[in-house]
Amino acid sequence: MAGQNCLVANDWICWDYVTSRSRELTDATVEHVWITGVSVLIGLVVAVPLALLARRGRRWSASVLTFTTLLYTVPSLAMFSLLLPVFGLSAALVVTGLVLYSLTILVRNALAGLEAVPEEVREAARGMGYGPGRLLWQVELPLALPALLAGVRIATVSTIALTTVGSIVGKGGLGNLIAPAVSSSFKAQVLTASVLCVLLALVADLLLLGLQRLLTPWTRAGGRPSGRGKGA
Repeated sequence: MAGQNCLVANDWICWDYVTSRSRELTDATVEHVWITGVSVLIGLVVAVPLALLARRGRRWSASVLTFTTLLYTVPSLAMFSLLLPVFGLSAALVVTGLVLYSLTILVRNALAGLEAVPEEVREAARGMGYGPGRLLWQVELPLALPALLAGVRIATVSTIALTTVGSIVGKGGLGNLIAPAVSSSFKAQVLTASVLCVLLALVADLLLLGLQRLLTPWTRAGGRPSGRGKGA
């Protein structure tokens, strides 16, 4: 009865809301994770070629970094409005907008990682007969992983927050619960969905941190690759 009273009283903390709307909360959380994951993965696939282009020279670097920075300054409502004629009211609209926002972080970190690869390592690889493609995949990208994965962590947490804005087109994951609850002052729904967003960000960051440590074991000792790690 107390649980029912917390709904009637419109309390912030209400376990009865959680139990009675568990399916709705689960569906919204799954959608939130899916949109975030797809957006960051596509953003990463786009960011690496852009970082390689930016590495070609100062003019290219300035152009690419300026373009991706300007994308992040566009308000989300304006961004979705610009993309609406192309994608309509769909999840693709939200994903595309989130991909464009993620490029600001991902391109900069990918470029920083690639530029941090010592030139002597590149020269040694070329001397061993490594072509441009093999040099990139087997030498440069592995050594750029710490900076690249750090960017992925930041972009993921940022995207989890931005995904809620997708509620304006009905594809915002937990934002679909937060937006109407705010307008109707449904306190339990606002707090529960918001807490789930925060937990998603914390869990995602911890998982990616674990992945980063697993893939870059050399960074655990002083933050720099050892001679053995470089040779490997």
